[in-house]
Amino acid sequence: MTFLAGLGLGLSLIIAIGAQNLFVLRQGLRRERVMLVATICTVSDAALITLGVSGVGALLTAIPWLVDAVRWTGALFLVGYGLLAARRVWRPRGEALRPPADETVPESPAVDHVHAAPRRPVTTRTRTRSIVLTTLALTWLNPHVYLDTVFLLGSIANTHGDQRWVFAAGAVLGSVLWFYGLAFGARFLSRWLTRPRVWRVLDGVFAAIMILLGVSLVLPH
Repeated sequence: MTFLAGLGLGLSLIIAIGAQNLFVLRQGLRRERVMLVATICTVSDAALITLGVSGVGALLTAIPWLVDAVRWTGALFLVGYGLLAARRVWRPRGEALRPPADETVPESPAVDHVHAAPRRPVTTRTRTRSIVLTTLALTWLNPHVYLDTVFLLGSIANTHGDQRWVFAAGAVLGSVLWFYGLAFGARFLSRWLTRPRVWRVLDGVFAAIMILLGVSLVLPH
């Protein structure tokens, strides 16, 4: 029962429209480094849950300025990321789905290799490094993540006494199921999302939500 309680709480906290989930969904729809993004989110969640169960939440409570620093940094990042998505709406550059990054253009035996230009792999626009940094930023610069995992989930886990790590294991499983399910499940919608106009609408939604989330972080509570 303790394991299922952790699984249920973990899923209830993570299944919400947020910056991290929107980014995972977008990468899943575009089929860009899906496994990498889902793994970073899952490992990050597991680390934060571990910190919460270990009692780090109480330490952070004693350092309020650290939470404020994360809150303002996260707000600036979310607003900036939202503005970039808005820019794609006004200046689209062919955001339709492309082949996965590891696909390459096959060479034709009839090509004269002396005069032909060198072929390059067909890659997605966003570089792997940029995807990694964005995923990490959306995870670790979001104060809501700390409130949900380190403080709330960690506090509830510690009420289970010796079973707190069983509770934490259930919560971690919830993160695994959600992030991998969201990332790989999104590709089933890709057949309807191959037109640039559709991506302009999606980016408009992403931009609005990201900017609103960023502003909400610094509004008085």
